[in-house]
Amino acid sequence: MARIAVIGAGMGAMATAARLAVAGHRVTVYERGSTYGGSVGRYEREGFAFDTGPGLLHLPAVYRDLFVKTGKRPLEDCVELVQVDPAVRHVLADGTAVTLPGGSRGGAAAVLDQAFGAGAGDRWNAVLGRARDAWNATRRPLLEEPLRPDWQVLGRDPYPAVRGSGLLRRRPPTLAEVAARELGGELGELLAARVRAYGVDPATAPASAAVLPYMEQTFGSWYVRGGMRALATAVHERCRERKVDFVFDTPVREVLERDGRAAGLLLADGSQAAADFVVCGVDPRQLGVPLPAGGAPARGPGVTSRLTLLLALRGARPADAVHRTLVHSPGAQLTVLRPDDPAVRLDADHEAVTVSAVCGPEGPGGAPAGRTEELLDLAARAVPGLRERLLWTQARTPADIEAATGARGGAVPPPALAGAAGRMLYPANTTALPGLFLSGGWAHPGGGLAHAGMTGALVAGLIVEGAGFRGSR
Repeated sequence: MARIAVIGAGMGAMATAARLAVAGHRVTVYERGSTYGGSVGRYEREGFAFDTGPGLLHLPAVYRDLFVKTGKRPLEDCVELVQVDPAVRHVLADGTAVTLPGGSRGGAAAVLDQAFGAGAGDRWNAVLGRARDAWNATRRPLLEEPLRPDWQVLGRDPYPAVRGSGLLRRRPPTLAEVAARELGGELGELLAARVRAYGVDPATAPASAAVLPYMEQTFGSWYVRGGMRALATAVHERCRERKVDFVFDTPVREVLERDGRAAGLLLADGSQAAADFVVCGVDPRQLGVPLPAGGAPARGPGVTSRLTLLLALRGARPADAVHRTLVHSPGAQLTVLRPDDPAVRLDADHEAVTVSAVCGPEGPGGAPAGRTEELLDLAARAVPGLRERLLWTQARTPADIEAATGARGGAVPPPALAGAAGRMLYPANTTALPGLFLSGGWAHPGGGLAHAGMTGALVAGLIVEGAGFRGSR
């Protein structure tokens, strides 16, 4: 039984801790803040409750596997998962609304044909079919295995662009070029918007970014009753069931080294915590963690942040409201979440709505009034009568995210992607210092609830089985 110190209590770090505890190790988590969950936070006020981080879960199988491997009670016995259907409503710049069903290729094609003309649905499904090929080609090396020594092969874009489209003449296409050439017009903007919502710029992202909407259409988008914070609570409780210790309000100053390997932590109060292995579940740059040399990914892709408005509304949620709406605008794109969940609203005569926009990772200390008004105007296109119904607004800026999670500038890491010469990859889960490992959204395979959760299986496998671990099959 080894002593293992985990830095941070985010979702990836807790997933790692639970798996290591089940393997018989003594695990202690050191968290700078006063609670668990990292970016999966909660804000409560006057009977309303809001998720302050991710509002939906994709690839729920990641957390189902975590709960199967770490205890007797499956995930669905610990939280109530609800598949979102319709999957998403797009409100285009001219006011046109396109509502796509969840989990139905045929249903999506019929809606798109009606909105954009005959053949639009076939073109959409053809692009997602090519995205499926990219998914199948990279699923294991990009998501289910530790980053391979010849990681450069993941720098080649696996998306099979259409012959004759002109997209492969000089270089692999970007996602924006695929959207324009293979879909065109507003139909292409639907694809770009789905990718943009992850904090990925379609103009610079590889075509393989099409796997993100493919994952949503294939595996669905899921909401946890009571808010996504309930998922963080369930993972924390599973850790406690497995005898993981949590030490909150305890910042880590540095990783200790002895005899050429990680030996524990130096805490902010000057005390030391000895360990046989250390798992860093935060941005490794915060602690100066030594990453592998030799040109391996060291920083991850360029990251963005979020400006979020939490809205308390008077009046019942309309029957025709959808859970997620993407509002398109030349100057901004807004995600509007309207969960049909009594647990997050004052009563049946009120509604809790979250709106968010991708922004730069370094924002001001408070949301500028003009920016807030702009987002409210856009949100009103998805929520008719919003201004008249509005009781109060609470803004969360990148500075608030930084205060809650410690991420520099409130940065929110996107998922890893193949292609772009490896620029969209993250540091490996192993480091240049033996005994020190990386988990969470700042390590392979990147950000997002599902991807961060995958790091738990990867790091636990590397510690338990050694350097030869290549992922579960």
